[in-house]
Amino acid sequence: MPSLKDLKNRIESVKSTRKITKAMQMVAAAKLRRAQDAAEASRPYTERFNAVMAGLAASVGGSDSAPKLLSGTGSDQVQLLIVMTAERGLCGGFNSNIAKLAKTHAQKLLAEGKTLKIVTVGKKGRDAMKRDLGKYFVDHVDLTDVKRVGYANAQDIAKGILARFDAGEFDVATIFFARFENVVTQHPTAQQIIPAKFEQADDTEATLYDYEPGEEEILADLLPRGVATAIFSALLENAASEQGARQSAMDNATRNAGEMIDKLTIEFNRSRQAVITNELIEIISGAEAL
Repeated sequence: MPSLKDLKNRIESVKSTRKITKAMQMVAAAKLRRAQDAAEASRPYTERFNAVMAGLAASVGGSDSAPKLLSGTGSDQVQLLIVMTAERGLCGGFNSNIAKLAKTHAQKLLAEGKTLKIVTVGKKGRDAMKRDLGKYFVDHVDLTDVKRVGYANAQDIAKGILARFDAGEFDVATIFFARFENVVTQHPTAQQIIPAKFEQADDTEATLYDYEPGEEEILADLLPRGVATAIFSALLENAASEQGARQSAMDNATRNAGEMIDKLTIEFNRSRQAVITNELIEIISGAEAL
């Protein structure tokens, strides 16, 4: 049975932990507000951009003059996975859920006999996948010093991926990230970005445009931007999801610490009462002996 001193020290330790988790929860809540605003503000642009690109891609179809980023290499043998996670932990299952989705996809590709290559963005995803899939790593993007993700960061990542594609290092590229819904819910998502896939908008009154220059030339210019746009959108969704998951995790940790303090306090009071009772018994026994 722990002594009163041990129980008191443990209570103080848990109280200190609760202060830390409460502070982290408040910081995450403040960061979440900005990250959520940025992610939600980017969605209309991304959706409209994809709608325009879908129309252009549909008009080009499978013509021989279609850009390679749209038509692909004609093969899907070499698969590149871009796994995007956080640089820091203490955010619940945010990082592990993305890594789990990427691992499942990777194992499926390997079972089909595909050649696998992996680029990691964020230290936690790299650490989570290193043991099982470390031999397939080809690059890592470190964003530790980036306080607020910007479009320039997405462009740098996109340039590296496009350079590998132009060099013929892979056929298909897929990004993995978490799409933000709310503080409690973030959805691990896989999105193919090379060759580009665009969902045709379900709009019976869609406007028809005449493009100058032709669709092929416009696509050749916009498709690389589309890769950067998809990566930037994923980075923003990840930033909001990370802070939402951290806020939820720290809230749970704070409440758990409070419950533990209550239990330890009850145990401390019972032990203290037992010590006092024993002392009283010894005093009474001694008085009776005299």
